[in-house]
Amino acid sequence: MSLYTRFTAHLDAVLDALEADGVLPAGLNRKPVTVEPPRDPSHGDLATNAAMVLAKPAGTNPRALADAIVAKLQALDEVESAAIAGPGFINLTLTDPTWRAELAAIHADAADYGRSDFGQGVTVNVEYVSANPTGPMHMGHCRGAVVGDALATLLEYAGHKVIREYYINDAGGQVDVLARSAHLRYREALGETIAIPEGLYPGDYLVAVGQALAAEHGDTYVGAPESDWLVLFRTFAVARMMDMIRSDLALLGIHHDIFSSEAELQAAGKPQQAEAWLRAHDLVYDGTLEAPKGELPDDWEPVELPLFRSTKFGDDQDRPIKKSNGSWTYFGADMAYHYQKAQSADQLIDIWGADHAGTVKRIQAAVAALTEGKARFDVKLIQMVRLLRDGEPVKMSKRAGNFVTLADVVREVGKDVVRFTMLTRKADAQMDFDFAKVVEASKDNPVFYVQYAHARISSLGRRAQEAGIDLPAPDLSLLGTAELAMVKLAAQFPRVVEGSAQAREPHRIAFYLNDLASAFHGWWNMGNDDPRARVILADDPAITATRLFLAQGIGQIIRNGLALMGVAALTEMQ
Repeated sequence: MSLYTRFTAHLDAVLDALEADGVLPAGLNRKPVTVEPPRDPSHGDLATNAAMVLAKPAGTNPRALADAIVAKLQALDEVESAAIAGPGFINLTLTDPTWRAELAAIHADAADYGRSDFGQGVTVNVEYVSANPTGPMHMGHCRGAVVGDALATLLEYAGHKVIREYYINDAGGQVDVLARSAHLRYREALGETIAIPEGLYPGDYLVAVGQALAAEHGDTYVGAPESDWLVLFRTFAVARMMDMIRSDLALLGIHHDIFSSEAELQAAGKPQQAEAWLRAHDLVYDGTLEAPKGELPDDWEPVELPLFRSTKFGDDQDRPIKKSNGSWTYFGADMAYHYQKAQSADQLIDIWGADHAGTVKRIQAAVAALTEGKARFDVKLIQMVRLLRDGEPVKMSKRAGNFVTLADVVREVGKDVVRFTMLTRKADAQMDFDFAKVVEASKDNPVFYVQYAHARISSLGRRAQEAGIDLPAPDLSLLGTAELAMVKLAAQFPRVVEGSAQAREPHRIAFYLNDLASAFHGWWNMGNDDPRARVILADDPAITATRLFLAQGIGQIIRNGLALMGVAALTEMQ
């Protein structure tokens, strides 16, 4: 149990006691009550708004209620003082032994410090990447891949059961284009000189696919009509593209539990099942769409289509689930896919590119309808990443087909740099990825700054050993104000984990680690001005052991946070 969870329980016990004493009525909603660090550290260690949010429904004065709460909180052994601020906020200052005990807890819990049961009993399906299987992963996919993977790890650490899923869009026209592109490369492999026409995929990555098809089928399909080879080539090319995509994702340390095929979904009749359920609940009807606003196209005419009542769930208009030719619209197939996911998960999270913002409302409406409002559904929109080199836009790769591949970027700067950088901004904020800056050895580069903090901490044990210091057991009473301030920041990690998981925002971990690294570097640099403030003091084994114990505790928090981001904690910098 984290310190913040423990004090939330203390506060609950106090409120229970006040109910028993008749100061508070029973049954008050305590969800708005918080226990958190005060904005100004000079106000104390913890703050609660309990009196402010409970006074009105209790029919009492906030200040009077705060007095009653403070009287009981002050009796706790861990509380040095409790004070009322403003109209009823309560600030607590904890005893030094409480913070020393928390540092010991960090060491005792090690990799589990920060782990919680916040999401226990809840299964979450996180679908991310889901790029069309028409080529290698490129940097347009990278940010969503990292955000989705880090979010899945974060949710697991916070107690959820997580299903990592990739949706293969292999039923649309783009995979037919892939098959035709592969057919050209197949003919090329058999000696024909080809030109890639506009509209087909020009990347050299299809050369190997064409060669494999030529080796397997010879010249059987060179002059054959498209109907003879389209399905065969499409299936083969999609399988090869998915092998390439899995390989690219593995470079980032990303592995999915499930790969769901849109083609298989439709072949299994899932859209029909979803439509039947919706019709049975009067949520699909046959109707015509409103005419487009403005000047009508010459070929426009009203057509009766099956329409989903998405306006009933907050959408702007009802949406067709089938086209006039009887095939499923993208929305119709996507609706069925989400219906399938909801059968095995309590909550759904989709990681989408920002260009899909216009479809969020309709899918939210579909999930609300198909789960009868029981499944929480979040869509995280990911903004594009602008690639730069020393401030200049990066040229595209002709080999890849006019884009920069994820594999090329990972091989140049490394997996950890890519992953950490992708989490240094909120997902819906624009991001620049400058190849020079992300590997810069500077405090302005958060990847380096956090890694350097851990490397420095790792060096301390080696330096103490090299100095031949016979270290006693750490005496935590020797920790001073500056040291305890770091413990207080480290103790926020479990709270940050839960808050990040609840908000579905893994970038908060990166922000927190940067703050913790900054605090550590500041403490380290105190030794530059005052030699007695250094961690390793050859003539003082007791203070050395104690400061080393503190540094190692901070290192543990950094390792735990980096693990959530899928980033290694370096023990030395190259």
